[in-house]
Amino acid sequence: MIHENLLLILVLFFTMAILYLLSQKLKISYPIFLVIGGLAISFIPAMPDIKIEPEMVFLLFLPPLLFEAAWYTSWQQFWKWRRSIMIMGFGLVLATSLGVALVSVAIIPFFTPALGFLLGGIISPPDAVAANSVLKGMSVPKRGLSILEGESLVNDAASLTVFRFALAAVLTGQFVLKEAAIDFFSLAVMGVFVGLVIAHILYLILRYWVKSSSITTPITLIAPYLMYIVAEQLEWSGVLAVVSGGLFLSFRSHDFLNYHTRIQATEVWATVGFLLNGFVFILIGLQLPSIVDGIKNQYTLQDAIYYSLIITLLVIVLRIVLVYGSAFIPRLLSKRIRQKEKSPGLKLPFMVGWAGMRGVVSLASALAIPLTLDNGEPFPHRNLILFITFVVILITLVFQGLTLPFIIKLLKLKVEEVDDFVPLDDQIEEIRLRLAKDSVAYLDDRYAEEMEEFETISRVKEQLLRSIEATERTMEEEEKREALSSVRKLYRNIMIELVALRRDGLHKLKLEKKYDDEVLRILEHNLDLEEARLNRH
Repeated sequence: MIHENLLLILVLFFTMAILYLLSQKLKISYPIFLVIGGLAISFIPAMPDIKIEPEMVFLLFLPPLLFEAAWYTSWQQFWKWRRSIMIMGFGLVLATSLGVALVSVAIIPFFTPALGFLLGGIISPPDAVAANSVLKGMSVPKRGLSILEGESLVNDAASLTVFRFALAAVLTGQFVLKEAAIDFFSLAVMGVFVGLVIAHILYLILRYWVKSSSITTPITLIAPYLMYIVAEQLEWSGVLAVVSGGLFLSFRSHDFLNYHTRIQATEVWATVGFLLNGFVFILIGLQLPSIVDGIKNQYTLQDAIYYSLIITLLVIVLRIVLVYGSAFIPRLLSKRIRQKEKSPGLKLPFMVGWAGMRGVVSLASALAIPLTLDNGEPFPHRNLILFITFVVILITLVFQGLTLPFIIKLLKLKVEEVDDFVPLDDQIEEIRLRLAKDSVAYLDDRYAEEMEEFETISRVKEQLLRSIEATERTMEEEEKREALSSVRKLYRNIMIELVALRRDGLHKLKLEKKYDDEVLRILEHNLDLEEARLNRH
């Protein structure tokens, strides 16, 4: 149990941080490094087992991870690519679950269709955290990233719903398709309803009542658990409640977050997300030896590996085939789609298909399988399902994750081929130009007399005008894009060096003990924000 291994868990959290730093040095995606690290740690002599009660897995890990994913989902991009996201989010989950069910029943003795769908629901959703970690810093089309993120949000809900119904069928021994379809519809609709109701209540509280930033962030941390628990208590979908509530609060966050709470919430959620994701990824490696021991009573290790490799190969190939189908079949059937959207080409679907690494949700679902049936008998094939899930995660995460960067380079995928491509720096300059012009107009309208009377106020306008002039001059020189790119890089490097210089200066001032620590901390925080902005790209 967790409370009996608290020191071990704290050591694991510290180990996660060390492994993360090593992954950054070696330029390897940190989920891959954590899984391998966890597996290595598990072979340390006298390493105790970490056991988590199955019913606690969903409650501890899923609500905040789903909420964080929903919070940082771009609603604009989600809506723009909604057709592809919905087809992949629901279609791929159902097709993968069906394919896994058929194959697993065919190759595994005494494996029932209900267990097959249970396994399919577990291993069908790819992990956006792993994919984003691998793709970070690489030049890939925004379209592909948006579809991967949106798909992950939708297929988490879809796969967990499949898992829920399949588990109920195994536990009760009954499954009626018509009743399941009705239950699924009511489960989904009412889950979304609960999430939106709670999100609206929290929105009103945060906007009109809470004025302290120290309260806003804790409320956002409580929100996913509140949505999930209330929906589950009412026997509706807690997953869809969290996703829908998270999307709503994210969309309206500008109404109740100021600059301070936004910075604070971002940092807190980044920490929470890393710790939860990291712990689950390292848990994948830690659990594998005990799972191997668990299957030996029913299967030989060779048979279990054989089943796992067949099913892993199936989900990899099936995903690639289905991604191509979802990309091109609607285009063949609809002239409007062909006119409205650029063709994804043959390269982008392969990249999206190969990025289908399994991770946190699959592990959480597998660990949530109860130990016994309702009648007290052991849950059939539980250890084998866990073993297959772990192998699928390991192979897709490690093999596909490590090879994905090389495949992208091999494909030579050009962003402008599939995106309405506008360079990020150009977008930033255009926005800054518009905001600067708005600021000048505002100063002329509200503070014309003050600018004439006070030199300090007039300098504000002068700075803005110089910025506008420089930006317009830069944007007009289209033929010098390559040179401008190098200038921007040089400018960024110089500014980062100046930030480091000023930070060293603050440290020297701190040693003089002449200024208040509070003042120095404020100035250091400003430098941190400036450096974060410069390192954004």
